[in-house]
Amino acid sequence: MIASGVEVKISRLESIVEQIGEAVLSTTEAIERLAERVENISDQVEAQGKQLQQQGYQIFALCDAVQSLAEAQNDSLRKLAQLTQTLDRLTSLIEGVDE
Repeated sequence: MIASGVEVKISRLESIVEQIGEAVLSTTEAIERLAERVENISDQVEAQGKQLQQQGYQIFALCDAVQSLAEAQNDSLRKLAQLTQTLDRLTSLIEGVDE
């Protein structure tokens, strides 16, 4: 009787140990899947960071190009104003000669 009681306890212990082992394996697999997902997300965040950095460089280059364009336009306007003044003088001179 005592031997059968011990066997029942051993059987229960074996069952408990088996359940613990299965739980540990399931947890380990879940953690591995989670680690893979975290790594994928980390890679995506890193790629997005590089894209943002590249966009920052592009915005900087665009601002520089716009500034250069504005300076060139300002210079063109100055030259156009000088040309207009010169044409006004020539027109005045021509009109003065015709009189």
